[in-house]
Amino acid sequence: MDGRSRSDIQPGMEVYIVLKQDQRTGKLTRGIVQNILTKSSYHPHGIKVRLQDGQVGRVQKFVSDTR
Repeated sequence: MDGRSRSDIQPGMEVYIVLKQDQRTGKLTRGIVQNILTKSSYHPHGIKVRLQDGQVGRVQKFVSDTR
């Protein structure tokens, strides 16, 4: 699971995304997925999502489940 397959992402998941303005630096932003914006099942740069705080970016990795 690396954020490039739409089937790996569900609303409510905690993920790290890269915002458009941070693509050059690679700075990651942590948040919870509100909805999935990419319609295709795969995207080489990451599936685009909207976080609950309104920020939009491409999923780079998932916050590991520490149960």
